Amino acid sequence: MRRYEEAEEIQRSIDNNRGLPKRFQINNELVDIVYTYQTKLKKLSKKEALKLVKKAAINGREGFFCLVSSEDLTLKDALEIYRKKDSIEKIINSLKNEIEIKPLRVWSENSIYGALIVGFLAQLIISLIRYENEELKHTSTKFIKKSLMNLTLTVEFGTNPRKKYIYSNFDPINPVILP
Repeated sequence: MRRYEEAEEIQRSIDNNRGLPKRFQINNELVDIVYTYQTKLKKLSKKEALKLVKKAAINGREGFFCLVSSEDLTLKDALEIYRKKDSIEKIINSLKNEIEIKPLRVWSENSIYGALIVGFLAQLIISLIRYENEELKHTSTKFIKKSLMNLTLTVEFGTNPRKKYIYSNFDPINPVILP
């Protein structure tokens, strides 16, 4: 239905000689784009259009999955454990690929614990930054980390006990985090 409603919205724009709605456009002032578009809605009834969209969208694999376990679990327990496992896998993937903790296989047990704690703390700080700043909610962990790593603080000591703090290497993300 969502695809059909999008096509209807585009068709209304065509019929009313208006431009394409912004959500269907590339919004970049450095890119010149000429859109030409047409819908199949003029040739099809609503029923035929929905049938065509359904045929394109349904591949026979949607809506079903099978969980197999050697444990005797209820359906609810199995699904809950599966979802927790998925969350843990995503966190570990983020630690390895975005926070970039080093491979853990050759370290001592205490080194592994330390690396994981530091990694989780880094992930927590980035999550809190996202939570506090609406404009960073959909910014990748990698970009936030890179922005913070590039930020430079220079402390200039004067003749009196005062210190002067100078920040440099700003990018668009830094001022959002450090107003």
